Amino acid sequence: MSGDIAQTQEAAKATVATSNGVPPPSFQLPLPDNPDIITENLLHLVGQTPNPRLRFIYQLLVQHIHAFVKETKLSTDEFIAAVEFLTRAGQTFAIPRNEMANLAGVLGVPALVWSLNNPVTGGATENDFLGPYYTDDAEDMEVGDSIASEGKGEYMYVEGRVLTTEGEPIPDAVVETWEADHNGLYDIQYVDRVRPDCRGRFRTTKDGSFKYRAIVPQPYPLESDGPVGELLISQRRHNMRPIHLHMIVEAPGYHKLVTMLYPDHCDYLRSDPVFGVKKSLVVKLEQVDDDEEARKRGFPKGGSFKLLKHDIVLLTEEQWTVIQEQVIRNSEEQ
Repeated sequence: MSGDIAQTQEAAKATVATSNGVPPPSFQLPLPDNPDIITENLLHLVGQTPNPRLRFIYQLLVQHIHAFVKETKLSTDEFIAAVEFLTRAGQTFAIPRNEMANLAGVLGVPALVWSLNNPVTGGATENDFLGPYYTDDAEDMEVGDSIASEGKGEYMYVEGRVLTTEGEPIPDAVVETWEADHNGLYDIQYVDRVRPDCRGRFRTTKDGSFKYRAIVPQPYPLESDGPVGELLISQRRHNMRPIHLHMIVEAPGYHKLVTMLYPDHCDYLRSDPVFGVKKSLVVKLEQVDDDEEARKRGFPKGGSFKLLKHDIVLLTEEQWTVIQEQVIRNSEEQ
């Protein structure tokens, strides 16, 4: 009995209202008698933020959100609907699905952040998203090996070189790659997955080259059974990501590159729902109808295959640092 009383007392303590320890501001804020004062008061309060970068972000966030509410004359019902929408998005989570990340994606936010922070320079290959289907268990493979098991899709051969911005080869660079299969699914989406498939890890040769067998990846959908799916339907937008091949390229002394290559024949190329496609990352697939050549490259059934040829250009860590410093300077000037 005494144990029950102790638990009740502990529960009561947990429900006592407590302050976060921050005292009231040293200045007096006017009591609002019009909407503008609400905005002004909040700006005064967030102006106390000690971190200057955070203070700058908070102040602009307040200004833009409040301006949006005023310009749209947002109704009470619309606001409640928006809160409920965001609540449902936050509650819709099951690895590898992240509905809030999907929401940011279809609003173009990650694409914009990546583009602003990774300006093209020196002919270097552009960055892109990591994507939700990356795993760290890709197998190490030899030049010319296949990342895809037989029957996973149409044959594709990928080859290129990893180079510096001066065009010099980078030997022993690690090229990690993965893709969706003929069903538009990644291996981790199959419940019976026993080993990595349609993914692999290679090292470049002395001349910086890499070569491997793969399949032509297929488009795949963003999940459409939740809030983000409803949003896309309301805007008459499709949910299909265009076909793409993922790559991570690393070498000592060079900045790690996360990117994707997008074959140009896909119908969804120019309307990617998350705006990941970049002009410089669009590639052509060459049709090779030569049985002997197919077998020579290691395709067991011979026949025809698609050829993807594309070089990867890496920035040195020093070059990357200079770019980031310029990004920061540009941000501060604005």
